[in-house]
Amino acid sequence: MNVNLRLQDRVAVVTGAGSGIGLATVRRLAAEGAKVVVADVDASAGQAAADEIGGLFMRADVTDEADVRRMYEEAHRAFGRIDIAFNNAGISPPEDDSILTTGLEAWRRVQETNLTSVFLCCKYVIPYMQRQGKGSIINTASFVALMGAATSQISYTASKGGVLAMTRELGVQFAREGIRVNALCPGPVNTPLLRELFAKDPARAARRLVHIPTGRFAEPEEIAAAAAFLASDDSSFVTASDFLVDGGIAGAYVTPE
Repeated sequence: MNVNLRLQDRVAVVTGAGSGIGLATVRRLAAEGAKVVVADVDASAGQAAADEIGGLFMRADVTDEADVRRMYEEAHRAFGRIDIAFNNAGISPPEDDSILTTGLEAWRRVQETNLTSVFLCCKYVIPYMQRQGKGSIINTASFVALMGAATSQISYTASKGGVLAMTRELGVQFAREGIRVNALCPGPVNTPLLRELFAKDPARAARRLVHIPTGRFAEPEEIAAAAAFLASDDSSFVTASDFLVDGGIAGAYVTPE
């Protein structure tokens, strides 16, 4: 990986940072010079990630308002500023399926983790960025926020649509205060979450792969590279956007054989 130091001395807070896209992103941000706060509900994975990159670990349940407020207070106390917030924590449990079979408990749990957490993280980080007059917020949405799937995970899809709409609104609202807010919309990513889901049902994976023009799932490092771009001044005129990194899925009708 060839990277420069375009994030030198910037302070980044990354949620869901112990694995998958979050872990790849804290590695990338640190490699570009950022001071990284690694936030995760899993203390073991989060601490390991922080130790690896020389970052600061904070255990945080992003569905808990007091935890989110404390996370940013402690990050600001430690570093004196917060330049980048990557609100990435999310879940995709097997109980979230068709609207006909998904229970209310599963619906609410996914909404709390995937959507309410982003609301809370934005709510409590924006005041710090307002005082600085600058900041980049990146919210993990998904390509399913932009298109429908017959292989439904109804609460996940609805939550990511909410993330996208909220991101657009915040990007517009705070644009003249120097705060950029963008939704990173990955396609399917080769993470432990996806591998576990598809290992149980290879036909499910094959049904999805046929719709990807590139013929493969994304690697976490490819999503991390997009997050680093949105975090940096290279994207200084990008805000309120749905930043697709999906291997061409959203632009495809018929894919190559």
